This record gives sequence, C-alpha cells and structure tokens, in this order.
Amino acid sequence: MDNERVILAIGRIERALSRIESAKDSMKAQADAALEARHEALKTEMKQAIRTIDRLIERQEN
Repeated sequence: MDNERVILAIGRIERALSRIESAKDSMKAQADAALEARHEALKTEMKQAIRTIDRLIERQEN
C-alpha cells in the first residue's frame, strides 16, 4: 500500500513538472516576442538619430 502511494506521488510530480515545462516554454516565447519588439523600437530610434545627425552635418557643410 505504501508503494502505491509513492507511485501516485511520483505520477503527480511528473505531471506537475510537465506543466512547469509547458509554462516555461510559453513564457520564453512571450519574452522573445517582447525582446524582438524592443529591438525593433531601438532600431527605429537609431535610424531617426542618424537622420538627425546627417542633417546637422549637411547644415555645417553648407
């Protein structure tokens, strides 16, 4: 009878670990998407800054 309880407990632990792994994968995908969005925003800001610098240089040359 004690062995049965241990086997059932191990089964519950394995199912819990499986749920944790699934949740971790889901969270990683969300984090990756958030990182990608931040990267795109930074690229846009950098392009704008470079355009501004180019205009300033052009004014100095004229």
